[in-house]
Amino acid sequence: MISTITIFLLVNIIILFLSGKISYKLKLVDLPNKRKIHSKATAYTGGITLSIIFLFSIFLFDSFNPNLSLILSIGFLISVVGLIDDKYNLNTGGKLSLQIIPIFYLIFFENFSLAEIGNYGLFILDLGVFSIPFTFLSVLFLINAFNYFDGIDGILSFTTISTLSILYFLVVQENHYLVRDQSTEFFLAIITLSIIIFLLFNFSILKLPKIFLGDSGSLLLGFVISFILIFFANENLIHPILLAWSVAIFVYEFLSINIIRIKNNQKLFKPGQDHLHHILFRKTKSTLATNFLITLLNITFFAFGYMSYIFFNELISLLLFIILFLIFLLFRNIYSRKTFN
Repeated sequence: MISTITIFLLVNIIILFLSGKISYKLKLVDLPNKRKIHSKATAYTGGITLSIIFLFSIFLFDSFNPNLSLILSIGFLISVVGLIDDKYNLNTGGKLSLQIIPIFYLIFFENFSLAEIGNYGLFILDLGVFSIPFTFLSVLFLINAFNYFDGIDGILSFTTISTLSILYFLVVQENHYLVRDQSTEFFLAIITLSIIIFLLFNFSILKLPKIFLGDSGSLLLGFVISFILIFFANENLIHPILLAWSVAIFVYEFLSINIIRIKNNQKLFKPGQDHLHHILFRKTKSTLATNFLITLLNITFFAFGYMSYIFFNELISLLLFIILFLIFLLFRNIYSRKTFN
């Protein structure tokens, strides 16, 4: 197994290296402008490359759960959508329309839909006839919440790694008393390792070709995480409120920024400098500090949620999730006014 993992890591590096070189040759690059921080044209093919690596992992490792392998396989389609957007700068309608196809397939044809979102003691949040539309909208929103985070080197990758690490922790902790196979934990570890290797290229460590995730990467990671959460919920591996806590920063930021934009009569889903990572970057003047703070914030939110779940109950954890969001929204609104007024 160790030798197989070593081969996988080496293949990761080779594929990313070749992808970077080819991308610059074919001019598949993101050009700098006044809205963007980078100063040189940079390859935007990180996402499509990661999706190819994910496909390779399915063939290399035969221990993945078939449903998890299916998520990675269909994830290739969403990364193609992102690559098209990176190349041709699709409008919001076109971009969302193309995203619908792979989401629709998994929900309608592979039964990746949520029947309920948790037992909270006093009640069960049973979705009933709203199961499919709720799942569909939740996935679409979470995918685009991930897309919102792609604006500074490493920011989406590090935050996604924090989510994957939280899920790994939860799978182990919530099922430690069961005699279980460890294929799910191994799956999460392999996905995490792939993103870590990508970061070497994203930061151009050892002068490796610099690569951005691009929309292909942000959509891919959002898609994969969304359906992993659905898989865990449907398999009763982790309580849905804990799954929500694992992506708290994505949910909070996506809802907050759009609520603030509605309040200020601004367009939704538009590119801008009002994202949390932009605000923190202007404060810290440091990419690494911004990455650290946002990753820490996601882990801190989860820690609060997990403790409330362990020491109290599911209902208290749900109420805390809502309360912390309202606090987050309040502070985001305050900093939004300071920044743009």
